[in-house]
Amino acid sequence: MIGKVRDLVGDVERIAVLRANALGDFIFALPALDALRASYPDAELVLIGAPWHERLLRDRPGPVDRVLVVPPAHGIRPARPDEPAPSAESMSRFLDAARRERFDIALQMHGGGANSNPLVTGLGARVTAGLRADDAPPLDRWLRYVYYQPEIVRYLEVAGLVGASPTGLVPRLAATDADLAEARTVLGEPDRPRVALHPGASDPRRRWPAERFAEVADHLAADGYEVLVTGTPDERELAERVVAAARLPVRSLVGELTLGGLIGCYRSCSVVVSNDTGPVHVAAALDIPTVGIFWVGNLINCAVPLRGRHRPIGSWTLHCPVCGADCSRELYPARGGGDACAHQVSFVTDVPVVEVLEAVADLTRPPG
Repeated sequence: MIGKVRDLVGDVERIAVLRANALGDFIFALPALDALRASYPDAELVLIGAPWHERLLRDRPGPVDRVLVVPPAHGIRPARPDEPAPSAESMSRFLDAARRERFDIALQMHGGGANSNPLVTGLGARVTAGLRADDAPPLDRWLRYVYYQPEIVRYLEVAGLVGASPTGLVPRLAATDADLAEARTVLGEPDRPRVALHPGASDPRRRWPAERFAEVADHLAADGYEVLVTGTPDERELAERVVAAARLPVRSLVGELTLGGLIGCYRSCSVVVSNDTGPVHVAAALDIPTVGIFWVGNLINCAVPLRGRHRPIGSWTLHCPVCGADCSRELYPARGGGDACAHQVSFVTDVPVVEVLEAVADLTRPPG
């Protein structure tokens, strides 16, 4: 059992779960959503999410029945380029409509709660539950938000506040026929084993150098793999740096695949090598072997807990490479910590290429 599971709520027809942030964040919450589905099998499970959640989950098997798109708001989600700026009016209209849904339970799985707990309370559910940091208002049932905790376990504990017992620890995501068809259209059928490299990450501190990914690409291409480089449109330059630095043919797929197509692409790969970012968690949820590169703090929170098919490699860089500040103490004022270091440079450069290649070889060699 994970944490103390509270009593189930009676007469539940509709459950709302706020989780409107990034791709990896959604993957971390999947076991909690599975737990809710198993404990409330007859209830409608509605994700309060972003537009990309609605596109991803439409017609996809899984615990979520429907996505209700929340408007942009500070601390909830940023506005896309084609959306109006956040406004109190748009949020007021959203909450008015959401209250008409008559949610029985509303769960906050979105962070510490300073911005998200008022939103969840505003949904008007009979029972609210979720996380609470020091600067957040309480919900009916709540857990203290503590930064260092495996994310998967964190949200399973939130589900436990309304009586949902875990059904598993590992996120699972289904690839649809449409995902696989899009990948085949773009890539064709594989004529040799495929490996995908994902050199991007939204935080520069989590990015392994592009030149290291190129070294990995050369070794794997020489071993007979078809090497693909994936990335978001914002990561095009980074992906092109990997392709340019590689001496053997490597293909960039930036701009060629939707998120569904990326899922289909990863489904055809022998292994995915990536920084700590959404795609490595997607690959793991598809049960594809992964080699992930993590800063040690993120290794605690974000790395998949199983090692049979996954090799998270941790960097032990604690001091900023620019100013020398000890970034492991930022959350601990009693240990001399204080304001966060502002330098946006890689904290994972101490991970050597040879460890990544050894991990790939370990995951792809025949069993026994």
